[in-house]
Amino acid sequence: MILGCLDGLPVIQIAERCHTRPNTVIKWRQRFVADGLNGLKDSPRPGAKPIYGESFRNRVLATLESPPPPGQATWDGPGLAAVAGGSVHAVWRVLRKEGICLQRQRSWCVSTDKEFAAKAADIVGLYLNPPEKALIISVDEKPSIQALERATGYVETDNGKIVRGFKSTYKRHGTLNLFAALNVATGQIKTSKTVLKRREEFLEFMDQIVADSSPPDRELHVILDNYCTHKKCDAWLAENPHVHFHFTPTSASWLNQVEIWFGIMSRKALRGASFKNVEELGRAIDAFIAAYNPTAKPFKWRKREVKGAQLKNTIVNLCN
Repeated sequence: MILGCLDGLPVIQIAERCHTRPNTVIKWRQRFVADGLNGLKDSPRPGAKPIYGESFRNRVLATLESPPPPGQATWDGPGLAAVAGGSVHAVWRVLRKEGICLQRQRSWCVSTDKEFAAKAADIVGLYLNPPEKALIISVDEKPSIQALERATGYVETDNGKIVRGFKSTYKRHGTLNLFAALNVATGQIKTSKTVLKRREEFLEFMDQIVADSSPPDRELHVILDNYCTHKKCDAWLAENPHVHFHFTPTSASWLNQVEIWFGIMSRKALRGASFKNVEELGRAIDAFIAAYNPTAKPFKWRKREVKGAQLKNTIVNLCN
């Protein structure tokens, strides 16, 4: 429209060419004459006045810091709306904007071990800078793995989604215990299935690990948690002077990398499976290990640090 005016074309002709009204052409021409190119920018528009402003947002966040309604363990949308004085949809908009999830949960574990720093540094040092020509393994056991038998398959939900389904009732066919040793350098795993999980079974598994190591007198560093079967093994350690036990700090078994492998194995081989007996369960674990080891890779140590201040912060402090 402005270029047409600059060319000296009549307003009616410009309006027909631009498929608009003459009054619109005159309005933009006047704005261009008054302010130049800045006059062609859209002017700010007031829009609808917000119903829920900053004060409502602050009320929602402050309400989350107060005890939930009687009979409830945590806050929910309707409860917040009733106290904050707004609609449930307005509450959810505030929560989404602030990144607050009422149902999602995360846990943390703070070790009270007085020697936490020294023990943690010892283990992490083995991961990041192991002794030359030494073998570093993470050892633990997964006790009482149940052989559960139940029907499974795919089901269609009410909204048309296809999900994995399983029958609510099941049969128990016993349990087995699994000892596992993770080679930190390669990520490969060695296991032993037992009926019991006593110190005798643990030391038998360690005998197997020592026998499989090459050469037999190779220095072996074993990372363990503080389970009772791992302690009071002085006689065995005296017979195997090249083996050194390193215990994780109290309440810090997450420092043991074999726990990561147990999680992978549970998700891929046990969750949603059906076993008619303990032997079938054992074969499933063996099959998973046989498929896992050829492509195994070492885990990258990247545990996120949780600082004390993060645990003490309130929602209001985090969102301001």
